[in-house]
Amino acid sequence: MYEFLLGFFLILAPIYAESLPDYDKPFAPIYTDKPAYSWTDKIIISINAPSWNSNSNKIDSIGESDSHPIKISSGENFLKPYRLTETSSGSGIFSGEIILSGFLHDVDGDGNFDTNPNTSGNGPTNGFLEVENDDSITISFEFADGVVLTESVPITWNMGVIQFSKDIFLTSDSVEIRVIDNDMNLNPEAIDTITIEVFSDSDSGGIQVIATETSERSGDFIANINLSTNTSSGNRLYAVPGDSIFAKYDDHTLPKPFSKYDDISVETSATVDYSLSSINRIQTSSISFSDSFGNPLDSIISETQMQIVGTIENQLNYDQEFIYFFQIKNSDNSVLSLSWIQGKLSPNQILDISQSWIPEKSDHFILETYVWNSLNNLIPLSPTISSSIIVDWFYKN
Repeated sequence: MYEFLLGFFLILAPIYAESLPDYDKPFAPIYTDKPAYSWTDKIIISINAPSWNSNSNKIDSIGESDSHPIKISSGENFLKPYRLTETSSGSGIFSGEIILSGFLHDVDGDGNFDTNPNTSGNGPTNGFLEVENDDSITISFEFADGVVLTESVPITWNMGVIQFSKDIFLTSDSVEIRVIDNDMNLNPEAIDTITIEVFSDSDSGGIQVIATETSERSGDFIANINLSTNTSSGNRLYAVPGDSIFAKYDDHTLPKPFSKYDDISVETSATVDYSLSSINRIQTSSISFSDSFGNPLDSIISETQMQIVGTIENQLNYDQEFIYFFQIKNSDNSVLSLSWIQGKLSPNQILDISQSWIPEKSDHFILETYVWNSLNNLIPLSPTISSSIIVDWFYKN
């Protein structure tokens, strides 16, 4: 009878037991807004702890008590206890932030420290923590008695990158220069600036320009300059078509295997081209024909010397080297003659180009003229002109 009643009460009575936490999937996971940080970045922290939502109608907080503290540490520096607050009443998600204050370091090579390292604050948004360049941040929360949850994120310096927005710029273009270096985001709550050196083949001294961060935490810096065909000044760089232009940024915050005292110059280049497309840089006129004294010819007779005359005009305000080609084909489309004249045009210069020719027989010839920049690059500077030449017989007495 006793065994029966015991079994009956065991069936009816509720069983109370506390389930064990899954330590592989913590019941109060700790999150950061990025997987890694630079030395002066801002870390935004959130902890999903719905069981700490003690009042669904109020904004609760966690971490400030000595019995269940939140600790944020880096080497010998730490903030404890550090308070996080609920994102909204009843959410059970607690958040806060700290700013990494780095260590004493000269980031631009001027001999002065550019950082103000300190460790202070108790949360949720007033914390500063001193860190090294190859450190790590550990966030711990004593969720329950003897149950401490942790999350760590690395701190590292980065190699700076510099680039022009294009590989080729026209003389009339605005030139954009971009530097990406998260280590120069020295104040994650303000817009930072860096200095870039810009120079050209024509002006090796160049200019210095200020690049401005695109947003408070981006580590992405932009500067814009214009090109000048006269002199360099302010944000204008002297560069002429054919020049290479260069942008240089000195990086004093380098990742391993560099030491914290190393620095390198990061450089990029682009090419300056004319504002006009190559095919429109020299204007050519129709071909004319004259005798050896320069008198226009009404007809062309075989076995008689004549001058083929073409006129070219420089469309640019710069000197231009050119090669002017004459090519003559017969009615069978065979090339009978190919000759050229090489020279240089001054800005906006107009020049007559002539070539002598003695047609050997009567035929219907085709004359083609080309203007190129050189025999090496073969860039056309004007459209091809084709002319028809009808040569009559030369009758001897």
